[in-house]
Amino acid sequence: MTKTREKKVVITGVTRERMEEAFGMFASSDAQLQRINATMDVAITKIREKYADELARLQVQKDEMFGILQTYASENRDDLFSKKKSMETAHGVLGFRTGTPKLKTRKGFTWGAVLELLKEFNPSYVRMTEEIAKDKLLADRENEDMPELMQKTGIKVEQDETFYVEPKKEEV
Repeated sequence: MTKTREKKVVITGVTRERMEEAFGMFASSDAQLQRINATMDVAITKIREKYADELARLQVQKDEMFGILQTYASENRDDLFSKKKSMETAHGVLGFRTGTPKLKTRKGFTWGAVLELLKEFNPSYVRMTEEIAKDKLLADRENEDMPELMQKTGIKVEQDETFYVEPKKEEV
């Protein structure tokens, strides 16, 4: 499916009267959207409440059955999963998945201690990241020497302005 790009027509020469008319329609559309969304939210909440007990009961049952399946697989792991990590049954497939490797500290070590030890014994495993302190540059942008520094270093401060519309809330 190919997407067709819609061209936005540039509107010019809008009168105050046309702007007020457009704003009225905008506010009316906004109010109707909110009313419809509120109606939908109420209906969805009623549906959720209607099925909440049954969903909770089924989730508890599913959790209990998962425990039974996991116990069976663990107790019979050597027999069932010696060649393959999964087995197919009449109702589906169960098995063991190997997770992604991750590092953990051994007992008595913290990540801070590990960092210091790696710095000493093999610094190639320690990252030294350099990054621009943009927050500090923005905070100090009014300082006397900043315009010259920003000019030398190729930085400029830019602040966007966005258009917004806030309709008055009305009953539809």
